[in-house]
Amino acid sequence: MTLDYETADLKEFTDSLILSRGTRHEDWDTLGFQAKAGDRFKRAQIRYVGSGATGNHENDNRTIASQGFTFSNMLLPAGAEGPEHTHHDAEEAFFVLEGEVEVGVHRDGVVEKRTLGYRDMIVVPAGVPRSLKNTGTTDALFCVIIGTQKPQVPTYPETSAVFGISRD
Repeated sequence: MTLDYETADLKEFTDSLILSRGTRHEDWDTLGFQAKAGDRFKRAQIRYVGSGATGNHENDNRTIASQGFTFSNMLLPAGAEGPEHTHHDAEEAFFVLEGEVEVGVHRDGVVEKRTLGYRDMIVVPAGVPRSLKNTGTTDALFCVIIGTQKPQVPTYPETSAVFGISRD
């Protein structure tokens, strides 16, 4: 939690801006509803700024509240997928830290795929459907940045493996 710049002790304020790896945890539950479509959709979110697009984690005191974007890491096990979906209100960026991630951009039943590796990045504009898959043999770890303070819940089209699955 970020302290108030004007009133906090400067040392404590500065410390409140730091999010160390050791204070993060892998949250396998926030996207757990997607695993109802199959084990290949199991993956972990590791939050830093904001709560991402699919969860309600405003009370997670390990994160910094979002002022204009969300930032997390995604741990995608070998063979795992992020289903096709669309963020209508914000662009989304992926920056690969470890492993390889195949990103699909969807339009009218056609999927254009690219494989991203270490330090590769893709920025997907608002309103463009996309999907992810770890086609490698090891876990993939990548940064996820969504360009708004609290994204709308994404939509899953009929062509998505998780279309119609409830979050309950």
